[in-house]
Amino acid sequence: MLGTLERTGDGRCTLRFERRLRHPQSKVWRAIIEPGQMRAWFVQILDYDRFRLDLAPGAEIVFVPKAEHEGMGVGHGVVTRLDPPNLLEYTWDSETLRWELEADGDTACRLVFTNTFDDRDAAASMGAGWHAGLDLLESMLDGRRAPEPAWDRLRADYEHALR
Repeated sequence: MLGTLERTGDGRCTLRFERRLRHPQSKVWRAIIEPGQMRAWFVQILDYDRFRLDLAPGAEIVFVPKAEHEGMGVGHGVVTRLDPPNLLEYTWDSETLRWELEADGDTACRLVFTNTFDDRDAAASMGAGWHAGLDLLESMLDGRRAPEPAWDRLRADYEHALR
């Protein structure tokens, strides 16, 4: 269930997660592209007041923080690859987020999510955050309330696994 960490050819890091979700690909696609649904599971968005994602290659993505997080600054990205409902890839500041969906029959799909970033020391925190976010995504899709993520346990699991 933990993600895997790899080095890319240019020295960056990629965390990769794979989940089989018991929901049709079209439902999962909407959950990863519609801001209203993303607010229920995309952990980082909880600190943002506004989020804009235009589905077109080259379109800008903007994350505007809530007033109480004024020091965070506005996050920017660009859609780099798009093939609905199979692939969405975009930058978020210096990171690249990639969502790949593949139907698994009529009632399920396979999600492969990768986060590419520069700082290897951030891998445990990022792994724990995305793990929690994907758990929240699955809970939202299932129509159930997710338990609060066990951040300390998840971070410790990732620190141990990514050594």
